[in-house]
Amino acid sequence: MCRFLIDTRLFMIVDAEDHFSLEKKAIMDTQNKKVQEWERLMDTFQQKPEFSKNGEKWILMNKIFDLSEYE
Repeated sequence: MCRFLIDTRLFMIVDAEDHFSLEKKAIMDTQNKKVQEWERLMDTFQQKPEFSKNGEKWILMNKIFDLSEYE
């Protein structure tokens, strides 16, 4: 997992197995005190995108290019 920050935008790259579920992870994260502590800290750096729905902070991005496909 990698995280990157530019100005007020934070993004994260997650390499996961095919059976990985963002919904299940979200539920687990709400029950994890360390994750909640991290989220509160990140709230001080990250602004929610103006196009987010209901103030959601994490939004899935579409991959537009992958150099490894050309190796």
